[in-house]
Formats: sequence, C-alpha cells, structure tokens
Amino acid sequence: MIDRSLSDPDLHGTIRVVSAAATHVGHVRATNEDSILDVPPIFLVADGMGGHNAGEVASAIVVEEFETLTLQENVTVEQLGEALRSAAMRIGELSGESTLGAGTTVSAVATMVLDGIGYWVVLNLGDSRVYRLSGEIFEQVSVDHSVVQELMDRGEISAEQAKVHPYRHMVTRALGAGPDSDPDYWLIPAEAGDRMLICSDGLTGEVDDVAIERMLRSPADVRTVCGDLVSRALDAGGHDNVSVVVVEAVEVVGQSLASEDTAGHETDLPDSADLEVDEDTLPRGITEDGTGR
Repeated sequence: MIDRSLSDPDLHGTIRVVSAAATHVGHVRATNEDSILDVPPIFLVADGMGGHNAGEVASAIVVEEFETLTLQENVTVEQLGEALRSAAMRIGELSGESTLGAGTTVSAVATMVLDGIGYWVVLNLGDSRVYRLSGEIFEQVSVDHSVVQELMDRGEISAEQAKVHPYRHMVTRALGAGPDSDPDYWLIPAEAGDRMLICSDGLTGEVDDVAIERMLRSPADVRTVCGDLVSRALDAGGHDNVSVVVVEAVEVVGQSLASEDTAGHETDLPDSADLEVDEDTLPRGITEDGTGR
C-alpha cells in the first residue's frame, strides 16, 4: 500500500491518498498481459492484447511512459496526453513476428490541483474501467470502447445478452491496435473518502457491479479491498488476467470550495483542461440490477 503524500511533509497542495494494487494471471491464461501503475499521482491499469510477448510488452510500455509523471505532485491533462502519445509511438515501432499486433487498453486516474481545488482526472481507452465511490454515489465513470457497448447503446442487445455475446471481448479503441486511439477524459471534483477503482475486464467479466460496490464500501483498508476483488474474480472462474488498483482520498485541498462550486450546478472546467465531454462520455450510473444504464 502506497501513501507517499502522507509520509512526505514536503508535499503541499496535492490530494493525499492511500492506494493499493493487485494482479493475477487467472486460471486460464498462460501469461499475465496486464500491467499496473500505483504511484501517486498516477494510478493505471493497461490490459495488453496480441498474444505472448506482444500484449505484455505493449502494456509495460504504457506503464513506463506514465511512470515518468510520478516524480511530480500533480499532472496536467496535456501531460497525460503526451505520455499516451509517446506510448503509442513506441508500440507502433515494435518489430518482429513475436510482437505483431501488439496493443493495449489504458485506464487511469490521476490527481490534479487546479486553482486550489483537488480533482480526479480519469482517462480511458478500451474496455478496462474506472469506477467512483463517493458518499452515496457509485458509478462507472468510464464508458467501454467495445462492440457490445455500442450494441447496447443502440438498444440492439441487453446487458445480460452482452455478457455472453460472441464479440464481448472485441474493443473498438485501443492503443497500438487499430486506427482509433483517442481516449476519453473526465475531470471530477474530489472529496475526502472517495474511492476510485481502476480495473481490467478480468474483474468486470466475472464480478457484477453490485458486488464491486459492496466490496468498495467495505470499511477494510484498500489493500484488503484489492485482494478481495481479485479473489472474487478468481472464485468466479478467473478466465482472464485480473488487475485492480484502489485509490482512496484522505485529504483534498479546496474541498469546501469545490463543494460550493458544484452545489446545484455544473462546474466549468478550468481553461488549462481542454476536455471534450459529450453524452457518450458521461459517467454511467448503476441500475438496481447492477448494470450500467
């Protein structure tokens, strides 16, 4: 469990967090192609694709590029985008038969302080996910870039049908695999007590959102929650690599101001965060049956 900001008295003006991560190859796969980063202010899961020595290389490259941002207190959206572009270039340069078709999903949460207010910055590309637990709110922030998500959005299949659809593992965006590698971004005011979950589809393919919410609401520490999430996925079959990172906000700068700004109306994004937000990238609420609406 990492708590660098709490242990370092020289860090100021940042969100203080505790975090933990866990990953497992699962019961079916021969190798673990997931890579994770759990170092403030960046928390990331990359789910590689392309087979042995392809997906695992691609996901590791993503971690290496984003890890360069962990030497500073806070990050900007521009820096996140640059790290993603650098990773994409390196993955594109992979050569040799063993690395043909290399690609990876990328889901990340970063802490950012803008105008004295603490934010979560969420980045997503592919079908790994980011969830947020904040008070009574539990939501899937990211929106899957997948064939079944598009079919669900068009009303052609139900959430239950998506779970068994033959194309349920087919992503429509990924880094290094296919022409579309544009990520979605979200900027969310942070509050003390928030828990953010970043995970590969090895978790969500085995564990429904109702169970995920229940485990995130546990009073247990983040390390225990990570272990419980992975164990639940393995008990349910463990058909894929499973990786999770849980981040909990301990103290958030400017929280009272952020609460006042967001009470009853939308908060304008700071000028330095040039993010495009449309209906397709709004956080997905969780319905009573545990599925995203």
